[in-house]
Amino acid sequence: MKKIVCYGDSNTFGYQPQGGGRYNKKIRWPGRLKKMLGDAYQVKEEGLCGRTTAFDDFIEPGRNGLDGIEKAMSGEPAVDLLILMLGSNDCKSYLKLSVQEITQGLMQVLRKARACAGGEFQTLIIAPAAMTPVIARSSFGSEFDLHSVEMSKELAGEYEALAKREGAEFLDGSLVTKVGETDGLHLEEEGHRMLAEAVYQKIRKMEEI
Repeated sequence: MKKIVCYGDSNTFGYQPQGGGRYNKKIRWPGRLKKMLGDAYQVKEEGLCGRTTAFDDFIEPGRNGLDGIEKAMSGEPAVDLLILMLGSNDCKSYLKLSVQEITQGLMQVLRKARACAGGEFQTLIIAPAAMTPVIARSSFGSEFDLHSVEMSKELAGEYEALAKREGAEFLDGSLVTKVGETDGLHLEEEGHRMLAEAVYQKIRKMEEI
């Protein structure tokens, strides 16, 4: 059995923007991915709302991605594929980070994962689907502004370059899915479906290499 770890934030957790609940396993993208891949795969969901790459959030403590990656990589069987989709929360206006700093944060998460893993594994880096200006008018407007939106659009280029340097695969979320119009930040049901299908196709291509 092949083991896949999906390590991310609220869009991996399956946060439901209409009402703040959680989409069920049949809707959120890791659950859909598991169904498409079948019984030969174990898909471990490691999503945490508010998780950053490698930075402490003084308003939402306990969300530093470096702190949870070792536990996510633990257990049997050993991890075959790590899927990393982080960076949206790093774009919060009060964190005052640059796109380059966020990318360095993601690199730290990847390298810590490699250091604590029981063996070699493949990595798929996903640049989160870019936010839309709706977010500035949403309930998250006190955390994200229009500059956050522009930063989220720039992550893909930096992440792709990071993937090449680190020998990882890359997927641009903005090209395969989209955030919903409820808050301009979170995937809605159709967005989860689109992302799951794109990740599934990417995994199949990786297996052909």
